[in-house]
Amino acid sequence: MTRSITLDTQQRQALLDRYRKDRDPEVRFRAHILLLLADGHTWATVTTLLFCSSRTVDRWVKRFHEQGIEGLAGYKPGRPFRFPASWVATVVEWVTKKAPRDFGFLRSRWCCEAVALVMLRDHQVGASRETVRRWLHQGGLVYRRPRPTLGPTDEEREAKLNKLREVLAGLPADETAVFQDEVDINTNPKIGSMWMPRGQQATVETPGNNEKRYLSGSIHWRTGQVFLTEGQPKQGRDTALFLAHLDDLRSRLRRYKKIHVICDNAKCHTSSEVGIYLWEHRDRIDLHFLPAYSPDCNPIERVWWNLHEQITRNHQCKSMEELLNMTFAWLGGRNPFKVEGRSVYKIAA
Repeated sequence: MTRSITLDTQQRQALLDRYRKDRDPEVRFRAHILLLLADGHTWATVTTLLFCSSRTVDRWVKRFHEQGIEGLAGYKPGRPFRFPASWVATVVEWVTKKAPRDFGFLRSRWCCEAVALVMLRDHQVGASRETVRRWLHQGGLVYRRPRPTLGPTDEEREAKLNKLREVLAGLPADETAVFQDEVDINTNPKIGSMWMPRGQQATVETPGNNEKRYLSGSIHWRTGQVFLTEGQPKQGRDTALFLAHLDDLRSRLRRYKKIHVICDNAKCHTSSEVGIYLWEHRDRIDLHFLPAYSPDCNPIERVWWNLHEQITRNHQCKSMEELLNMTFAWLGGRNPFKVEGRSVYKIAA
């Protein structure tokens, strides 16, 4: 039986590439037809092997003779695109660089209906919300939750950080520094992602009444040693807890002549009681404040983040005592914490 088609070396290699690598199974199927015919198999054999009709074989042999290998892609079904291609770029720019309020909407975020309304109202172009949705997908956009980032920054941020860097760089041997902050532990667990059967949402049992306990902690800026002070039941993040922690630091770090405590600008750190305490212990304690809105400059925040990730999220503890035992066991098993350059020394780098 004579061959239906004849392939040169380049055409054969191109068809083999389509057959092996093309993402469209229809294109791989058509390439398979042509390769079998080129190898001398009859139409009857090809239709039997590939479970197709002779009309299908005839269609793609003709398409190959008329358009070459590129003709295997066929024609996309449905109506042709009736909007200029520039509309995709325009819609993507609106959604990524502008807000609905720029177009007169009292909305905080875009939806497909709002984009379609802008097109109709301002440009007299009628497109459905599903069309807009397809355009956004074509533009590489997906609909998902954004990641929160830090908001306003302190105008004197760099000046304050430079001052703290000078303090840390000039510490004598008989002085040390710690980064301080508080963390809250709740019997009502923080919810985090977990493995669960597909199609079934796992549950996390929560107590009827939430109980909260605050811990005040400091991390040594060089060794990574963490010092903790446990708050009393029903005691909030207040001045009394902060002063108790300063007492603990004076006791735990008594080999140092002076302790420099670096913390945020919370009210419990700036009250008049703290001022009196600092005056009474001015030979042992110096307080330094981080710039406002700068948790990224406090390395103990990383300790709290890991504590929540590994202990408090989805926990099944029935009491605060059980949860605190787990918390202190976890902290004690990793103390001192590993000190890494950029994450802990960002302020001193």
